[in-house]
Amino acid sequence: MANEGKRKGLPLRRADVVQAVRTTIAAVISLEIASLLKLPEAYWAAITTLIVMQSTLGAALTISEHRFAGTALGAGLGALVATYFAPSVVWFAAGVFLLGIICSALGLDKAAYRFAGITLAIVMLVNRVKPAWVIAVHRFVEVSVGIAVGLILTALWPAEEAAPNGGR
Repeated sequence: MANEGKRKGLPLRRADVVQAVRTTIAAVISLEIASLLKLPEAYWAAITTLIVMQSTLGAALTISEHRFAGTALGAGLGALVATYFAPSVVWFAAGVFLLGIICSALGLDKAAYRFAGITLAIVMLVNRVKPAWVIAVHRFVEVSVGIAVGLILTALWPAEEAAPNGGR
C-alpha cells in the first residue's frame, strides 16, 4: 500500500512537538529582530524563517544561498524597473521573465527564481509612499533576517530525526 509509511492522526510524537517549538521560537526571533530594525513589514522575516525551518541544516544552507540570491535579484530588478517605468502588467511580466533567464544563466534553482519573483512582485506591485529602492532594501533585509535566523537556529538546535517505522 502506498500509505503504509505515513502517519495518520495521533499519537503526537516528541519530534513533532520539538519541531513546532523550534519553528515558533525562530519565527518569533525573526519577527522581533525585524521589528527592532524598524522594518515596515517585519512579518516577511517571520514568513521566511517559517520556510527555512522546514529543512535540515545541510539542505537549508544550500537552498538558502539560492533564496538569498533570488531575493537580491528580485529586489534589485524590482527597484530598477519601478524607478524608471510606470507600473504595468507588461513591465511586471518582463521582470518576471528576465529573472527566470538570469536565475537560469547563474545556475540558480527554482527556489531562487521563486524568491526573486515574489520580491519583484512586492517591490513593483504594492502601492507605497516611499521610493521603490527603499522598499527593495527593506524587503531584502527582512528576508535576509528570516534566512539568517532560520539557519542559525537550525545549526544551534538541529531537528530530531524521526525513528524508523514510526517508533519513538
